[in-house]
Amino acid sequence: MAYVTDPWNGLQFYELSHEWGCGVPSYPGDDDVIFDHGVKHAQFGVQAFKIRTNFHTGTHMIAPIHMQARGDDLAQVDPERFFGNGIILDLRNKSNWDKITADDLKAAGEIREGDIVAINTGWHHKYSDSLEYFGKAPGLTEDAAQYLVSKNPKFVAIDTPYIDCPVATTLTPHVGRPGPFMKRLVPTYKEETGRDAQADYPGFYPAHKTLAAAGIPVIQQMAGDVDELTGKRATMIATPWKIWRGDACPVRFTAILDPSGKVRIDSGE
Repeated sequence: MAYVTDPWNGLQFYELSHEWGCGVPSYPGDDDVIFDHGVKHAQFGVQAFKIRTNFHTGTHMIAPIHMQARGDDLAQVDPERFFGNGIILDLRNKSNWDKITADDLKAAGEIREGDIVAINTGWHHKYSDSLEYFGKAPGLTEDAAQYLVSKNPKFVAIDTPYIDCPVATTLTPHVGRPGPFMKRLVPTYKEETGRDAQADYPGFYPAHKTLAAAGIPVIQQMAGDVDELTGKRATMIATPWKIWRGDACPVRFTAILDPSGKVRIDSGE
């Protein structure tokens, strides 16, 4: 198993993030992450970078304000949402453009009230600057999001680029919305499925908007050692920057197991 063990308390830490940096895959229509190596070891004996980025890159948390004008920003999201127990659901049976429904979530495992819910579709293995990764991923339906809302999760994470199917996003045409940022996606969908993308997915971010309306943050592009934990319960933690009006931020997403069952948080006394 790919984990790091704390030698003092025996806790096992699992990585659930993609590596982030200059040139990581960015959403179609978005600028790349750029690092300016302004202070160098050879010149000054120290190193420092300046960064220009869209915060929706790599493994990132999205605040409700991204989809709801009056939703919480990252500074307003209660820190208790960033840490807690939850379940990693196995949806690796899903493939190109498949819908993840409420019934799929129910069949994948027991979601308890107030859980963190992480959904592994296996799509993190396709992480790349490609039509396949950004354009063909499976996604949650609105009824799946409504089911999650009924469980009052702290946040929901998924290893796909969007929590919705890509054809329900700005990658395809939607009246009065930005895009399309992947003009070849609708013809590709038609060619490979024989169906009409907008008939199959008529909404615009229906799952994400449902979660945002309920005040639930979302992590997209989960990765790392998630396969090792799939089907299990774990403690999970992901903390974004405290950004006023911030709609998203890259995060280091981590899962923790306690094999001994004896570790507790210090009382602070």
